[in-house]
Amino acid sequence: QVQLVESGGGLVQPGGSLRLSCAASGSIFSFYTMGWYRQSPGKQRELVARMSSGSSTNYADSVKGRFTISRDNAKNTAYLQMNSLKPEDTAVYYCNAAKIGYNIWGQGTQVTVSS
Repeated sequence: QVQLVESGGGLVQPGGSLRLSCAASGSIFSFYTMGWYRQSPGKQRELVARMSSGSSTNYADSVKGRFTISRDNAKNTAYLQMNSLKPEDTAVYYCNAAKIGYNIWGQGTQVTVSS
């Protein structure tokens, strides 16, 4: 089974950029669909971006054109490049690894967009 550890969150001004990383260990990373989700206080967790084992992607409408998901199977790591950040992007961001019979979450990393 995969274990996930996120990093790269922090405080950034509106219009700035951050790159989140999700390091995986414990299983064959390339077989999993990797996703990034986020949750703000009082709101449900929502999908931000997802990349299948075959590298097809989908994004939430709110981040299209600003965020990019990628993965490096040789490094067992998934990334979320976030550009043109807005205050409404403030949330805890969670990495997810999924395949049939498995749905695994990281501990989350806080992203705060504020001036």
